[in-house]
Amino acid sequence: MKHLNIEIKAKCNDHEKIRAILKSRNADFKGTDHQNDTYFKVNNGRLKLREGNIENFLVFYEREDKEGPKQSDVILFKSDPNSSLKEILLTSLGTLVVVDKQREIYFIENVKFHIDTVKNLGTFMEIEAIDSNGSFGKEKLLEQCQNYLDLFGIPKNDLISVSYSDLLFQK
Repeated sequence: MKHLNIEIKAKCNDHEKIRAILKSRNADFKGTDHQNDTYFKVNNGRLKLREGNIENFLVFYEREDKEGPKQSDVILFKSDPNSSLKEILLTSLGTLVVVDKQREIYFIENVKFHIDTVKNLGTFMEIEAIDSNGSFGKEKLLEQCQNYLDLFGIPKNDLISVSYSDLLFQK
């Protein structure tokens, strides 16, 4: 399933504030997921296998590395945690890095929110405005993302331009 995301990632030391704002907006809490994202060596874009209790996907995405709202073109494949997919990918491509995190997942309509604690990196939050069927368009997604960025009061210097995998790889 291919779709368009506009997303931001930011450092966040006040998860309680984000939770309170989401609760005040009647966000749909999907749960807390312990996720391991294994990133594989690929020639372009990023390829990761997400293994969690709530979400299990093979994800390919291409995204600009810039601060603030950025476009991400995503292809998702729902994976079976009991399949041999990981073994095939590890054997054929090799591992780049593994991201181990606790993730709280919330939704307000088409916008997904993550409150993350990432092993060896710290605490973060993400906003993903998702257009899974072409009904929103890039401009509306940018507007949604910016509105939530303003609502949460995220300072520009807390915005992160790269993925968790890049941050770990830089360590």
